[in-house]
Amino acid sequence: MVIHTAFAPEQNAQLAAALEKSRRQQLSLLDALQLAERWSAAGQFALAAELYKTWTAFNDQSPLLHLAFFNYSVTLKQLGDSAGAINALKAALKAQPMMGQAHINLGRTYEDCGLGAQAIQQWRSYVDSTAEITPDKSVHRLMALQHIGRVMEGAGLLEDAETALWQAIELRPDKPEAGQHWISVRQHQCKWPVVQGSEYVTKRQMLDSISPLPLACYADDPLYQMAKAHRYFKMLAGRPDAAHLNTPVPRKKVGTGQRLRIGYVSSDLRDHAVGFALSEVLELHDKTSVEVYAYYIGEPRTNDATQNRMKAVIDVWRDITALSDLDAARQIMADEIDVLIDVNGYTKLARTKIFSYRPAPVIVNFCGYPGTMASPVHQYIIADEQIIPPGNELYYTEKVLHIPCNQPVDRKRAIGPRPTRTEVGLPEDAFVFACFNGMQKITAPIFARWMAILTATPGSILWLLGGSDAVNQRLRDLAKSAGIDPARLYFASKVPNPNHLARIAIADLFLDTFPYGAHSTASDALTMGLPVLTLPGKSFASRFCSSIVKSAGIPELICTSPDDYVRKAVALANDKTELARIRSSLQAQRETCALRDIPRLVRRLEELYWQMQGERERGETPVPDLTNMEMYYEIGSEVMMTEVEFEDEEAYRKRYRDRISAWHDFHPVPTDTRLWT
Repeated sequence: MVIHTAFAPEQNAQLAAALEKSRRQQLSLLDALQLAERWSAAGQFALAAELYKTWTAFNDQSPLLHLAFFNYSVTLKQLGDSAGAINALKAALKAQPMMGQAHINLGRTYEDCGLGAQAIQQWRSYVDSTAEITPDKSVHRLMALQHIGRVMEGAGLLEDAETALWQAIELRPDKPEAGQHWISVRQHQCKWPVVQGSEYVTKRQMLDSISPLPLACYADDPLYQMAKAHRYFKMLAGRPDAAHLNTPVPRKKVGTGQRLRIGYVSSDLRDHAVGFALSEVLELHDKTSVEVYAYYIGEPRTNDATQNRMKAVIDVWRDITALSDLDAARQIMADEIDVLIDVNGYTKLARTKIFSYRPAPVIVNFCGYPGTMASPVHQYIIADEQIIPPGNELYYTEKVLHIPCNQPVDRKRAIGPRPTRTEVGLPEDAFVFACFNGMQKITAPIFARWMAILTATPGSILWLLGGSDAVNQRLRDLAKSAGIDPARLYFASKVPNPNHLARIAIADLFLDTFPYGAHSTASDALTMGLPVLTLPGKSFASRFCSSIVKSAGIPELICTSPDDYVRKAVALANDKTELARIRSSLQAQRETCALRDIPRLVRRLEELYWQMQGERERGETPVPDLTNMEMYYEIGSEVMMTEVEFEDEEAYRKRYRDRISAWHDFHPVPTDTRLWT
């Protein structure tokens, strides 16, 4: 028997007594659990582990042995002993082979150890053994299928992920978790229609499950996106326990000579599109005016050049990834941040709940997410007037503040040697249309437009950023069905970023996607002198690329409709003189355009941060307007069923007003600051 003498004498005495009773089989499992939970709550996991180890050794005939081993595994995991946790979970399953939660946790532990294949095998064995479903098995069967789908999606096994996730959806169509992953998986595979139902699942249930970012790839509907974001915030964060909700009091800074303390929260402060965008911004902050904190919530990085560059210039770097949401919020509070910038929004690895505790007097939505947060805590959104023009503020719950261009660029990024077309596998004499956006942004309508462009420009090719072999072949097959030789589609393989930047320039014209356009990809193309043709819609994601194109000084490449997009693409392919003029104009403005004027952008950001601080000190901080969100969500769901590809602003708003009027006829709708004024 081992006694941990590092503990207080009374704890050692209590442990010794409990161990002795366990050996004599005189300590019930309930008493053991209560004692272990009390120690665990106090952070004394080693005491709890010692008790579980002894109890399970001397009470192996107990019908509840599996529960003891399961709790033992949880405690060992808290101690960082993954091997011990795996052994305890195996023992739990030996005692009770159909213990669903043990199967789930064993798979998760394998996954945490980097053994994804074993994790999937573990969950699959449970799924196979629960084919004859009963209510007590359905919850864990659902969890196992969701985990299988999630891990396979992360591993790029999209077809297998789709199959597992669909099984989870049909098991519980009212649960959104599997549905949101399933839709994303289909988008990345260019499987159209992306959203569909079945005998057991309605299309509305699938729309309810889609999360905000994939929704931006699916439809240009900013009102529905706003209402969806509001629902998503409630699901992710909700209302914190009143005991933990902070009521931050602004510190007097304006006119005092003190620096404003700003904090950037992001999982992407690394070699990532967002990291590239913010690198020079962080370097150029005026340290006599602002004090910069960075809160990293992403995956561990070693020798990450972008992250190391950031760490070298900011005042305080904190990796808060391992902290709970509440503890992370408390750290931000302790740092006395004045203005807190949410750089993630609703993107991968976001920690939205941190912001729900209101850890700073001012909370800002900027840079990482293309849309409104529609939350009660995000008070401002920063964008430019091309993305959110006057009159379009109604699509955002935050107060809109403007900067010259919404896409910061890093003017110091390394660029490799420019290859020839032959070196990258392209024909030297063809007109090369290119799109290096992610596959998830390609929709059936935009692909049809591309096929129309290729039809009208014999001898041209389309160069895309490649997906998996299966996805590439699917697009070739779709091209063939549209009457286009599939050999006219070329796929660029993944290469290091400097090499990717270098090869961009050998294309002739970049064709943007709709409704989710290029962001950093467009700025990369324009930086390398490749003209970008884009079609803006109404939503943030659909207008972002037009902002970059305008800021680069070639607004003539902003289209007014899908037909205009096709016409301009064909015209430019047939007019080499005009295309050369545009390229020459791009080159001439390269170092003077708004897109690359990062010092001006940073000065404006600091002006806005100080403006927010002044408004906070004067009690003028805006309160997000969340009126009628459920109504806009329900009406938006109806509108989504019609699947309109493109609609001008006037027709779009009329469609919503007509439906709101019908709602109002049935029951009075409260006025709001949007369409029902």
